[in-house]
Amino acid sequence: MGIIDQLKEKIPVPAKGYLAFLILLIALLPPLIGNYWTQILGDIGIYVMLGIGLNVVVGFAGLLDLGYVAFFAIGAYGYGLVASPQFGIHIPFWAMLPACVAMAALGGTLLGIPVLRMRGDYLAIVTLGFGEIIRIVLNNLDPITNGPRGLLRIDPPMIGDFPVNNPMRWYYLILVGILFSVFVADRLNNSRLGRAWVAMREDQDAAGIMGINILKTKLLAFTIGASFAGMGGAIFAARQGSIFPENFSLMVSVNVLCLIIIGGMGSIPGVILGAVVLIGLPEVLREVQLYRMLAFGGLLVAMMIFRPTGFIPSARRKLEFKK
Repeated sequence: MGIIDQLKEKIPVPAKGYLAFLILLIALLPPLIGNYWTQILGDIGIYVMLGIGLNVVVGFAGLLDLGYVAFFAIGAYGYGLVASPQFGIHIPFWAMLPACVAMAALGGTLLGIPVLRMRGDYLAIVTLGFGEIIRIVLNNLDPITNGPRGLLRIDPPMIGDFPVNNPMRWYYLILVGILFSVFVADRLNNSRLGRAWVAMREDQDAAGIMGINILKTKLLAFTIGASFAGMGGAIFAARQGSIFPENFSLMVSVNVLCLIIIGGMGSIPGVILGAVVLIGLPEVLREVQLYRMLAFGGLLVAMMIFRPTGFIPSARRKLEFKK
């Protein structure tokens, strides 16, 4: 059962009008909140796309990946290299977006093949190393990536004759990316492959006995999860207009993993809420600059104590904590 079907069953008839109002409000937010907060919503949106991809790997399949930022970097540099003065090629964004997704997916496959038989902490350490390797390569491959000086003046996407070059236009483009990501992830979650991921996450040995091809299922999780990061990376590079190796540090992977845990592992709505809390809340608390990180940290500690399953856990996670 998909997200829309679940909403139809769970939301009372009078409340469906409020749901339609909420959707309309999201569409009309930019003129109401101004450019600054629209820019923040764009940042949140990119993390939502990254979170949905990592949720496939960690939440659905139960594979701890600490090098997820590597695929984000592959997508970003895949577009930045051919849409900046670095080589003078300037391939359009819409032509490169599928290519960036494919390059990141290929990266996920190449990472998945040698680590398929690893579990737990060993898998986390290997993927962490992969993420750091990509960042160091980008930093030192000066003739191609321009090293620590980064890629500048990256071309924005064009919609007809109009460049996507302001926060409002980016908001709507990112919103479309989020809707696409949610649709794909929801379909995967409720597919035969999604059920195989859950079975593997709960008990890998039992899943293998039931006839699930564990190696293939893991490889698909890495590949599909990485493709979401490739899309987010291409959008990030085009939106920022310049990218540097330090944009793709380990902390990006940590932040994405944290928003999944905060929202609820395996839960798509939880990923969205986790991104809002992790990325948006510090900006809300910016007015109390001296105490905002203290307050933010305290809220996270309280949440993990009182809501260990996350704000919106998946149905399966709820059952696990009730046992």
